[in-house]
Amino acid sequence: MAETRTLSTLLGDYPITRALRRGEIASPSVRLRFADVKSASAGFKRVVRDLEFDVAELAIVTFLLAKAHGKPYVLLPAVVVGRFQHPYLVYDRERGPLAPGDLNGKRVGIRSYSVTTVTWVRGILAETYGVDLDSIAWTTFEEPHVAEFRDPPSVKRAAPGKDLLGMLLAGEIDAAILGGEAPSDSRIAPLIADPAAAARAWREKHGAIQINHMVTVKQGLSADVVREVYRLLVESKRAGGESDLPFGVEANRRNLEIAIDYVHRQRLIPKRFTVDELFYDVTRAL
Repeated sequence: MAETRTLSTLLGDYPITRALRRGEIASPSVRLRFADVKSASAGFKRVVRDLEFDVAELAIVTFLLAKAHGKPYVLLPAVVVGRFQHPYLVYDRERGPLAPGDLNGKRVGIRSYSVTTVTWVRGILAETYGVDLDSIAWTTFEEPHVAEFRDPPSVKRAAPGKDLLGMLLAGEIDAAILGGEAPSDSRIAPLIADPAAAARAWREKHGAIQINHMVTVKQGLSADVVREVYRLLVESKRAGGESDLPFGVEANRRNLEIAIDYVHRQRLIPKRFTVDELFYDVTRAL
């Protein structure tokens, strides 16, 4: 009888992963040992710095930077988090009108320069609104996930004790890119007018979604193990109600092309990867 392979795993709790995390979907050959973290993003540094996990959810920009710096992970063609980022660029409406195209030369607060939501929003600002990203004074609060990445000269770290929303409401920054929904404060409003309509227009133009997180596997796992991990993910997705988040290389090809383009244009990676380079023979065939 074949031995069961236990894999250290970082995977968040979402509708499409819930059945797998609860043990409702299982395998006779692979057991996933889930890390005890508040959220998957809390473990991203452990993935790309410590190489701790065999199977790991990663933000797509973190993955692309990790690949550029030789980290031994490859993609599985499985999106577990995706959303349009237009609502997460906010400002304090009580300080007067402000539009996306007004951000040239302004001060913008962000969690970290190389996080995925921020990278998508920067790409939207440059492409849709003509903003010169290098003219913005970026204020960050965290270091990059990938230790080898260096922030550009336009980035400075917030002083100790400062927080993103506090700086925004104090007028110390002109806008902020949030990691999640804005708090229920009437002063804080989306900088992009009608962000839902803007997201629909972006999707129609690009024929893509904005990927946040995908699943990766460490190089060196056997082909049988990798295929079984993917099968478990597919079954869990089905059990969770067949989310519209895409699985499969071809289903994600255009999504990944746009993500690579945005990351490369912003000079976060030195090379414009092809989509196929993000996989290897086994994962490319899934």
